[in-house]
Amino acid sequence: MARLATTSDVFNAIAEPQRRAILTLLAQGERSVNELVDLLDLKQPQVSKHLRVLKEVGLVSVRSEGQQHFYKIQADGLKPIHAWVKPFEQLWNERFDRLAEYLKTLQTEEK
Repeated sequence: MARLATTSDVFNAIAEPQRRAILTLLAQGERSVNELVDLLDLKQPQVSKHLRVLKEVGLVSVRSEGQQHFYKIQADGLKPIHAWVKPFEQLWNERFDRLAEYLKTLQTEEK
């Protein structure tokens, strides 16, 4: 089965590790394309291509100031990912609770 285009939805767009890295940086605040180029150690055309894909699926927005473009994350675009991950939250919470109980038991046994 052929894979969908990266711009078809959020999940396909973030399948690319460099796009996830861009989102991680933008989660810290607005950044220019040049800042992203420097931080990611990629060439400007590569970063611009990734930003275009992220913009097309609604994960980032762009603001222009003169010839510079500044990107920021659009949290609403992450809702489909959050909705998909949400059911796993209870599973992880239960596992962490069991781990905490186990560690407490070990500490008690040591005394």
